Amino acid sequence: MKLAHAFVLAALPACAAARSPVDVAGEKAAVARVLDELNDAADKADEARYFALYTDDAVFLGTDGTERWDLPAFRAFAHPHFAKGKAWSFRSVRRAITISSDGRVAWFDESLATPNLGPSRGSGVLVKAASGWKIAQYNLAIVIPNEKLDAVKAVVGP
Repeated sequence: MKLAHAFVLAALPACAAARSPVDVAGEKAAVARVLDELNDAADKADEARYFALYTDDAVFLGTDGTERWDLPAFRAFAHPHFAKGKAWSFRSVRRAITISSDGRVAWFDESLATPNLGPSRGSGVLVKAASGWKIAQYNLAIVIPNEKLDAVKAVVGP
């Protein structure tokens, strides 16, 4: 019985540390900085900085239904754009970030102003790594007003 009590007492500090409150505002700000850095790196064609913000097993979902890339495939697709000296320009005009209760996962959605795509939406998931927040999934979508959906469907087909 004494051994069991000793084990429980020894484990208490670890349990207490695991339940320490998450600084939600601080984590949201950190995630926002990663997303802002992502947009800045693309705008400045800084390929190394851009791709360093993703996890090694990240997935990028593009605007075309066939565009589901793992990180190496997405980098191969994006490299010619970065090599031209300017990849793409996204500016967040509205952003919502949620942090998991354990502070290890974040998800977001944001409205983007883009000169080439028009109004768009970025959404995705970030995970907290030892080096900070990393993007595990990014989904880029072109938003279509409901009243224009029939016209778009007529162009793209069923």
